[in-house]
Amino acid sequence: MKKKVIVLLGEGFEEVEAITPIDYLRRAGVDLVTASIGGSRTVTGARGIPVYADAVLKEWRAREKAGAWDAVVLPGGMPGSANLAASAETGALITEMAAAGKWICAICAAPALVLAPLGLLSGRKFTCYPGMEEKVRGGNWSENRVVVDENPSGGGLVTARAAGCAGSFVIAVISKLLGEAEGIAIAQSVLL
Repeated sequence: MKKKVIVLLGEGFEEVEAITPIDYLRRAGVDLVTASIGGSRTVTGARGIPVYADAVLKEWRAREKAGAWDAVVLPGGMPGSANLAASAETGALITEMAAAGKWICAICAAPALVLAPLGLLSGRKFTCYPGMEEKVRGGNWSENRVVVDENPSGGGLVTARAAGCAGSFVIAVISKLLGEAEGIAIAQSVLL
């Protein structure tokens, strides 16, 4: 069965941390939807690049069951991460997916600003943008570029430090969703 991933986009998202996962996951054949957390499908990144999302999150949630999806990807950047954190709809989706044993994947500031306030880093291994770890209480921070913390019952967390880690981040996501061989194949195909 085809794996399904949703990538959430808030105004001011870090473009590399969104577009790289979108590109690589689609190369891997994943059923991927981009969703704006605002009212418009057009979302502008931190560097001023507008992206037209596949859906608006509120409308998407009205017709989709979060448990039917395998992973959510949260690009970082500022103020993108702060906007994701301020969205009740985003928090509800992430919490529901985590409870269902899905993969929660966040990069840069998103682990600290979005996942930590939801209690999803408590007792878990994670990484984030340098200095943001100071905002997290109860998590086990690592300076590794990418950190995977699996749940024994399925799913887990994939976190990464910053835009320069976006390729390795999404390869870790692909490896967890489709197997290590597929992750290696995609990495080799893009010369990562």
